[in-house]
Amino acid sequence: MQVEFRECDPGNLWIWFEFAEPPVEAELEYLNEVLESWYVLGKLGGFNAERLVAQEAEVDLSYLEYPSDSDPLPSLMHNMGSLEEKDNWARCWFDLGTADALALDVLINALRTLSLEYIHLSRVIIGGQNEDWPTADDPEEADDYDLNGYVRDHVGEAGELE
Repeated sequence: MQVEFRECDPGNLWIWFEFAEPPVEAELEYLNEVLESWYVLGKLGGFNAERLVAQEAEVDLSYLEYPSDSDPLPSLMHNMGSLEEKDNWARCWFDLGTADALALDVLINALRTLSLEYIHLSRVIIGGQNEDWPTADDPEEADDYDLNGYVRDHVGEAGELE
């Protein structure tokens, strides 16, 4: 799987996924599960490079004293659009908010394993545009764009998140 970075705007970031051939529904479901899981971790502040206590402890984690104080500056993702598919491409829009670039490394690592074990992604493009599939300049103003795709897909009958 090739990874390519284009112009990146963390508040308006498109991530493009190129499949070797048009994906079947199961492949899109796998990809969507990875993206939603990644987003939920980001929404909960999981990608805060200032709080890598275990990572910085290096080898010996035995009896690590993890600080219980709260973060003065949380690192939170703000929003995720719905996964869209066209031909052998899929794309998803994100507002990474204040999440650190660590989030992209975690996503790329997960996508590499997903591509090796379950689906075949030829390429992942972070940021920029796809000339064959234009996007709205402002996703919030696009009539056919579902800015709150994650929330829409996870709201139960009572209006509560599942």
